[in-house]
Amino acid sequence: MHKRFLLKALATAAFLPAALMAQAQDGKVTIGVTAGPHAQIAEVAKQVAAKQGLQVKLVEFGDFIQPNAALVAGDIDANIYQHQPFMDAQNKDRGYKLVPVAKAVNQQMGVYSKKVKNLQDLQSSARVGIPNDPTNGSRALMVLAKQGLITLKAGAGARASVLDITANPKKLKLVELEAAQLARSLDDLDAAAVNSSYAVAAGLKPQGDSLALEDVNTPYVTVLIATRAGHEKDADLQAFVKAYQSPEVAAFIATTFKGAYTPAW
Repeated sequence: MHKRFLLKALATAAFLPAALMAQAQDGKVTIGVTAGPHAQIAEVAKQVAAKQGLQVKLVEFGDFIQPNAALVAGDIDANIYQHQPFMDAQNKDRGYKLVPVAKAVNQQMGVYSKKVKNLQDLQSSARVGIPNDPTNGSRALMVLAKQGLITLKAGAGARASVLDITANPKKLKLVELEAAQLARSLDDLDAAAVNSSYAVAAGLKPQGDSLALEDVNTPYVTVLIATRAGHEKDADLQAFVKAYQSPEVAAFIATTFKGAYTPAW
């Protein structure tokens, strides 16, 4: 009995890699995206992939937390919405093991206003919205600091929070909101730092409507295709990456977003 059990166990163990390989090459992949531009771009990649025999299912999310939670849970195979510093923070703070698969697009955070034409015209105690997630919040603070509106503690960098503000000459009141709410809150705020995905979805043009844009050479600008560690080489996921980084997708980005987004590959 023991011998038969051992032989069965060995046979099962030998079969597992093949089963996993079959799972990785079943011609289907599920990709999470945030609603708006990332969903639009992924839809074009989906159409390109279909021509190559790959079935792509897109799942849209309305915030920056659920796409990674769904990825870790195995509900999706990859997602497209985050930059490396955000992924690093999620891995550290939540114990995730997420890794980049490929570069997707470049996008810059901008500061917008319906009340002033220049950020230097903000009045004392003006209300300025920033994202309430740590990574994008620090990103917004660095844009404001570059404009001379605030000063941050030396070395605060990617982990900067409102607690790291050492000078605030205009006594700005920083209002922390869900990133997805900021563009829609511009009527109630004096200004707001908005991620490009939500800005474009709200009809804002980063290159023309923003009063300030973050430096294009920062690691926050490049959005990644991300997955769980150990799945980077899955055949279907690699096939999707090839479809995403195709001339058809690049042309769609150029004609649709006109510089608000650019291919990062």
